[in-house]
Amino acid sequence: MSRFLRFRFLIGLVCLSATLLASSPHALADTIGVRSADLRLEDDTYVLNAEFDFALNPTLEEALQKGVPLYFVLEFELRRPRWYWFDEKLISLSIQYRVSYDVLTEKYRVGTGLLSIHLDSLEEVERLVSRVAARPVARKDELVAGARYEARVRLRLDVTQLPKPFQLNALGSRDWSLQSDWYGWSVVP
Repeated sequence: MSRFLRFRFLIGLVCLSATLLASSPHALADTIGVRSADLRLEDDTYVLNAEFDFALNPTLEEALQKGVPLYFVLEFELRRPRWYWFDEKLISLSIQYRVSYDVLTEKYRVGTGLLSIHLDSLEEVERLVSRVAARPVARKDELVAGARYEARVRLRLDVTQLPKPFQLNALGSRDWSLQSDWYGWSVVP
């Protein structure tokens, strides 16, 4: 094969692999599925309810068992669409879950803010992190009745909270990139 044909073949192979990577945005990350999400009015407060299809892969399980805490972030946004300008972001909420394992007690610990809970199994941890129930996000008077709003939510592993050697590992490994896509829906109060 001539040098020119080898060069064309190599260029074609590079272009094909780049196209395949660009066409599949999740090729580099494990995904968390979103089963459901909604906003409901309870008393005078809008609350967020969401459920994710969430499971740790073996690499993350092993890191947790060896004492590396994992940080998951639930992000919620509520926007009012405007035809004449960018959408107005009314509410932006971020909740961080810290998941750790204590080797001495053989229990998992899930903490958010100042609160934490001890759990016996990894399945309980996954169930707790994957469900958001009645999380207050807005007062009734903050939203205009009859107006249309766009809500969206996602859950992701925050690799910036990992120890530095694991952050470097996370750059090149799909095992450390666990996240959901933004899940959006319309809300009309």
